[in-house]
Amino acid sequence: MIIQRLSLLLLLATAANSQTVDLFNRKNLDGWEVKGDGVWTVMKDGTLLGQRDLAKNAKTDPNQSWLYTKKEFGEFDLHLEWWTRLGGNSGVSLRDQTRAIHSFGAQADPKNTPSHIGYEIQISNGYKDQYPTGSLYLFEVAKTGFQIDNDWNSMDIESRNDIIRVKLNGHLIMQHPGDPKRSKVGPIGLQLHDMSTIVMFRNIRIKEIAKAKP
Repeated sequence: MIIQRLSLLLLLATAANSQTVDLFNRKNLDGWEVKGDGVWTVMKDGTLLGQRDLAKNAKTDPNQSWLYTKKEFGEFDLHLEWWTRLGGNSGVSLRDQTRAIHSFGAQADPKNTPSHIGYEIQISNGYKDQYPTGSLYLFEVAKTGFQIDNDWNSMDIESRNDIIRVKLNGHLIMQHPGDPKRSKVGPIGLQLHDMSTIVMFRNIRIKEIAKAKP
């Protein structure tokens, strides 16, 4: 009985210490770092805008670019809202400790991008591939029918050691245990898939369930 009470108190204390906080401060990119040639702007209303500079790059440039948190995370609940252009392709990277180093520049390798090393949660507005929004890219195709095309959508990602779940606009559309050989911790990244990508994010919030060990 004493052990049960102690366990309950420990659970309650853990829950009390876990709170949802802003992962993006709506003012600047403090706590984040750009990987690749993405242009990330904080707009006057606090929305995060990501795009590429077509004047500096060929429109056919296949390389990805990313915006990564400087901090690494263990188990967590992540909430964000997103918008992307018609035909747009973006995503959320989980647990990629290379921080997309193979996604751009001379080291670019399409077989070594974050979806191959960590995980990528797909964001799509009619992009022509087999993985709709909310899919765990390369692992699990998400259910469809809950996305609002050409408008803002909300996404909730539950990242645990033994399961990854995704909700789109409040509906559970994907869950998968992941690959047991891949890392359980890492940064969180926001993707610019190609030169035509334009994407916006807002209300990026996180609740840490179990923090990554240093």
